[in-house]
Amino acid sequence: MISIVPLTSVAPSAVENLLDLAFGADRHGRTAYRLREGMDASPALSFAALDEEQRLLGSIQCWPIEIAGPDGAVEPLILVGPVAVHPDHQRDGIGRKLVDTALAQANGTDSEPMMLIGDAEYYGRFFGFRAEATAGWELPGPVDRDRLLVRLRPGQKVMREGVLRPRMLPTAATDRQLRPA
Repeated sequence: MISIVPLTSVAPSAVENLLDLAFGADRHGRTAYRLREGMDASPALSFAALDEEQRLLGSIQCWPIEIAGPDGAVEPLILVGPVAVHPDHQRDGIGRKLVDTALAQANGTDSEPMMLIGDAEYYGRFFGFRAEATAGWELPGPVDRDRLLVRLRPGQKVMREGVLRPRMLPTAATDRQLRPA
């Protein structure tokens, strides 16, 4: 029996160990890591899969990013991933359950469009991610264009040209600074 819980209920070191097992210790050099550099994952959209003994079998993290257009306009996005599953439990449906959970939570909160770097056939077939709107996106590193995907819910639009970058969310301190006295 697998339970899905907020990622914040799992020790960060356990998540890092899982990511090393799933992707290798050299994973930090990937372009997706540059997109979320200096950011914290969104607690509302990040989850862990635990077995009956509360062992971590999988995790998903979602990150606030944005696209800055050539005209200076900025639109928020959510970067999905990494989706990690312990090597002994891959192909057990854990990753799919984690993605379903994050997408359902995002749908329930009317969140921004979601994007990821991943297998177009898999993420398109099961979750509705597509590459058609991403051809004009620039990233802070190399990417296979066929793997740069976005998921738009009905009525959502996204810039077709621009630079993807981390999104700095206001903190309580900066919120206070932005409010008039």
